[in-house]
Amino acid sequence: MPFIAENHFQFILEIAVIIFATIIFTINLVPISLSVVTFLSLFLSVGFTFLFGADLLMLFLAFGQNEFTHPFGPIALLAIITALASLKVMEDSGVNVVGLKKLVFALLLGITVFGGLMHRSFLLLWIIGLFIGYFLISKSFRQKSYLTIKRILMFLGIGAAGFFILELLSQLLHMDIFSPLLRIGRLEENSLPSLKMVLKNTQLVGHVQGSAFWGAQDTGFASGYISLPMGFIIMFGLPFPLFFGLLVTKKDMIDYMLPGIFGYAFDFGYLGLLGLVLISLITIVVGLKMLRVYRSKREKNNKNYLGREVLLIGSLTAFMAQALIGLFIFNRSINGTALLTFIILSALVIAHIVSLKRN
Repeated sequence: MPFIAENHFQFILEIAVIIFATIIFTINLVPISLSVVTFLSLFLSVGFTFLFGADLLMLFLAFGQNEFTHPFGPIALLAIITALASLKVMEDSGVNVVGLKKLVFALLLGITVFGGLMHRSFLLLWIIGLFIGYFLISKSFRQKSYLTIKRILMFLGIGAAGFFILELLSQLLHMDIFSPLLRIGRLEENSLPSLKMVLKNTQLVGHVQGSAFWGAQDTGFASGYISLPMGFIIMFGLPFPLFFGLLVTKKDMIDYMLPGIFGYAFDFGYLGLLGLVLISLITIVVGLKMLRVYRSKREKNNKNYLGREVLLIGSLTAFMAQALIGLFIFNRSINGTALLTFIILSALVIAHIVSLKRN
């Protein structure tokens, strides 16, 4: 493979290698204490609360919206779950965290409201992520199982309430953008044609040449439906096919209407999809195994890994939630800038193997 990427797929791989190397070296070279991780998680939580709130305000003031929840929603989830895990460690150590706990739950509520109003897929990612996060925290600290009927019903109730509130707001404010029913209607209308197109043209590697929007100029592989942020590609002056301006609607037939398993299969072929699934599974398995290692060390009164442990809980939670939403519900959740986030989260999980071997 040449050093200068020749298509979107090669560019994604090259950027992923750079990100993995950077994060692995950073985690090994920078001291990751519990206090540092807690401070950074709180700082990020406050920042995302204001960011999502500002984005929502701009929407109400008719200035448009940036939809920060797509690329930054998983990072916000990482920050909140890491903060909750840090509180649990400090609480078990006898530290009074009542005031800090109130702050974290206030931030959690703020992000839930602002991000949920901004986009329905974020609300789903957030609820699933909180469920996974609390489960991992309870298992890591050997608490009573978090999976009780009452709590499952509570999470389902929160999701149903969020759905109802969004639909009510859309009716009261005459803002269709809030309506989950409208989103479902669009999916019913447009998903089936998109699905037929993908299934008909997907091959082992890439898709039938000419079946993408570009017609005769289509290469049959990495046609731009899956890509890193457009700004990256333009900055490096790479001559790749890009969906921009009015052409975004052509990309949306896959990016907006289908789950990621179909988007990645069409652009990179069934082998590309298999690679994505394997990377996701490897990341999750590695993360779970490393959590057991960290728990064993903590229970032997080794406090050197507390910062790494809570960071891993947050990173693994965010990665799992984003993978579930992106692969099985909404391709856009692991595409563009969100794909960059997905790579970063995977690196934040995998990097713990190297840091532990070093010690």
